Amino acid sequence: QVHLVESGGGTVQAGGSLRLSCAASGYTSNTNYCMAWFRQAPEKMRERVAHIYTTGERTFYDDSVKGRFTISRDGANNTLYLQMNNLKPEDTAMYYCAADSTIGPDTCASGPPHPLFDYWGQGTLVTVSS
Repeated sequence: QVHLVESGGGTVQAGGSLRLSCAASGYTSNTNYCMAWFRQAPEKMRERVAHIYTTGERTFYDDSVKGRFTISRDGANNTLYLQMNNLKPEDTAMYYCAADSTIGPDTCASGPPHPLFDYWGQGTLVTVSS
């Protein structure tokens, strides 16, 4: 059973930066995963932010975060990161880490939606003040 734990959220002023982390455990050895960050603002649907495959060669970013956010992973420590720069008030949301072993690299690079992911963290709150 894959277990994901996010950290790094907080309150920051517009234009500031935050780095989210997602520590994973329970990954099956020799298995590749599509890993992703999603976010959900109050009374809004969960939306995709960024995706990366285990091999880390291809990434997906939603248009709303392109050029500002960077997804990366540390394979040795099974940790997923999201570096968020030039934050805007509209980035305020609960951010969730997700993973799934059945999503292949091509699909992962297209930014599959949240229903396709089996494993989820509990979320970390990001608040951006204007």
